[in-house]
Amino acid sequence: MTFLCDPKLLNGSVPVVHLTICTDSLHSHFTHTHTHTHTHTHTHTHTHTHTHTHTNTSTSTSTHIHSHTPLLCVFIINTTVAPLTILFTTLILNLSICQSGWCVSLYNIICLCVCIPGWFARPTSTETSHDAGSRRHLREFLDEMRPENIRDHLRKFTRLPHLAGTEQNLQLAEQIKGEWLAYGLDSVEMVPYDVLLSYPNISQPNYISIVDDLGNEMFNTSLSEPVPEGYENVSDIVPPYSAFSAQGQPVGDLVYVNYGRTEDFFQLERQMGINVTGKIVIVRYGNIFRGNKVKNAMLHGASGIIMFSDPADYCAPGVQPYPDGWNLPGGGAQRGNVLNLNGAGDPLTPGYPAKEYTYRYNLEEGVGLPKIPVHPIGYHDAIQLLKNMGGDVPPNNWKGALNVSYRIGPGFTDGFSTQKVRMNIHTNNQVTRIYNVIGRLRGAVEPDRYVILGGHRDAWVFGGIDPVTGAAVVHESVRSAGKLLRKGWRPRRSIVFASWDAEEFGLLGSTEWAEENAKVLQERAVAYINADSAIEGMYTLRIDCTPSLHTLVYDITKQVSSPEEGEEGLSLYESWHKRDNWTDDRDAPRISKLGSGSDFEAYFIRLGIAAGRARYTKNRKTERYSSYPVYHSVYETFELVERFYDPSFRKLRAVAQVRGGLIFLLADSQLLPLDASQYAGSLTKYAHTIAQLGQKHPDALVKYGVSFDSLFSAVENFTVAARDFHERLTTLDRTDPIQIRMVNDQLMYLERAFVDPLGLPGRPFYR
Repeated sequence: MTFLCDPKLLNGSVPVVHLTICTDSLHSHFTHTHTHTHTHTHTHTHTHTHTHTHTNTSTSTSTHIHSHTPLLCVFIINTTVAPLTILFTTLILNLSICQSGWCVSLYNIICLCVCIPGWFARPTSTETSHDAGSRRHLREFLDEMRPENIRDHLRKFTRLPHLAGTEQNLQLAEQIKGEWLAYGLDSVEMVPYDVLLSYPNISQPNYISIVDDLGNEMFNTSLSEPVPEGYENVSDIVPPYSAFSAQGQPVGDLVYVNYGRTEDFFQLERQMGINVTGKIVIVRYGNIFRGNKVKNAMLHGASGIIMFSDPADYCAPGVQPYPDGWNLPGGGAQRGNVLNLNGAGDPLTPGYPAKEYTYRYNLEEGVGLPKIPVHPIGYHDAIQLLKNMGGDVPPNNWKGALNVSYRIGPGFTDGFSTQKVRMNIHTNNQVTRIYNVIGRLRGAVEPDRYVILGGHRDAWVFGGIDPVTGAAVVHESVRSAGKLLRKGWRPRRSIVFASWDAEEFGLLGSTEWAEENAKVLQERAVAYINADSAIEGMYTLRIDCTPSLHTLVYDITKQVSSPEEGEEGLSLYESWHKRDNWTDDRDAPRISKLGSGSDFEAYFIRLGIAAGRARYTKNRKTERYSSYPVYHSVYETFELVERFYDPSFRKLRAVAQVRGGLIFLLADSQLLPLDASQYAGSLTKYAHTIAQLGQKHPDALVKYGVSFDSLFSAVENFTVAARDFHERLTTLDRTDPIQIRMVNDQLMYLERAFVDPLGLPGRPFYR
């Protein structure tokens, strides 16, 4: 159905946006047997697993009849209105309910909405027999998850390295596909993409040298990490490297630049008077994404960059290095990609799926590729590079925990002043085939509404924590759902389970699938729950999610038992609340905002789908080290988890129950468990935070005429509309499927209303 507004209502100078709602043309994966005939004015053709016929009329037929009652709006936007006010006013109108057919607001935004008269005619009970049955099934679903099963999944998925694009990772994908089918999913397919990946050159290894004035190598960094006990005979362990590094052998003086942040380079140049042009910089891992460190080094003219994991950032006090503890050994180094993709996906096909029909950039034109050599090293090798550095002693906040002075340079002290540092980097970038595994569980009532649980499968080596703790959790969720299916249960909405490939190379598998299915996902996806690493510490639960999911998160954690010893009678919510109370905001466990850096990015930031992630974490108030110590090293093994992080596997089961429980309730609740009122509260807090930051720069506010009045007004209006919407839900007739569908569509599309189709300046995929 296409809706066009009446031109008589419009001033000719005001831009108009037309929204088109399509019928269910891509529903084949969630029905048993059906055919579709679609007719459009297009002259091109498509080939699918089912048959389409295109003509120049507009009809649609199917053996399945689905209810489509999306809220339909046309926004006429006055281009002089402040963007934030436009955004929030749009959201308010999206939540408003009209009783008589048309709603027209002519103050900066006109929103024309197709509504059903008498929407809230009859008050009914707030609990239906469906929801009561759903809660019983939820209990069965959660109780079916077993710690010993998660242990077994983790063991079998970490036996061999499974780097993206390798034969081992393909075999793992085929194994997962077979087991998901055996568990009872309706369909499972492997979806290929041809993306740009990056590997070390086997015949020319990467390393760093200290060379004398004749070019003789005085010291070389390690070519590989010492392999942990029990894995000596394992082949195909990729040595530490920075994926997508430029090739080269630059020679120059070494300069230490702390974490390589913008403020570090600013302090180095403006306050210390050191220019890094043509020099090789060495920085600590931590605080910011490694790709941003490389970008900053490039912007300041460095010819190469070396990164190392300082014990101050990657070792917990009082803990031994692996295998005697869970700290990083001195020979361990962090692998990782050094792209600056900003959500683009495959560097050669930004914005489009990396299929055989897609136009590709040349290798040298790829998005976000660094132009200088990059290499990671362990802290034992870092000592050799730093111990003879010349120059000034840095500020204390630039000093790590190594037994060196951390002098800045450039170059070495007088006795070694003729020596330079040379990088030897021969990494190759090549287009390689990857495979996502996509499993589908068809919904019984609303099969055209999708709830997604997705996590990546590829690992730098064994992936003991990242990502296989997450993959094991997804696997157990699929197994538990299969048990319920055999008892006759089927979710109200469809569930998609995804095992993504090539996450470590820039979120490639998940982004390519989102790009290929963007139109369908924008129309039909309810929520995306991420399933990357399920544990990164041993202290308590950590949740990052969109505000509309807060209430649901608290609900499900109250139904999961605490995994902590001595807390057998407590819920996970109570355990979490005790350890990480949100005291500065409210008396509840702390929930963080979603950022980026994992597979939810394309779904949340680009498509505007409600999203969340859950994992067990460290005590963020006292444990200051970055991530977890052995992150992206060869020491991420099954034994690391079994011996140190979760010997009982009860913590991983708790995370599985939270992730699985979120998916279950989003898929099976009659009324979507998304909370607009929570969103209003979060927006209020965000607005105050922005205003407080602004007050730190009063002169700039005056100079540029910045006022937050319109922002606060819009947030207040949104809050009123959200409160009214919430109150109206209490009188909703839950026996009327049309009313339920309309309200659910409003809740589902709430997150989409924040999407700016043009994206951020210079970052068009961050919307």
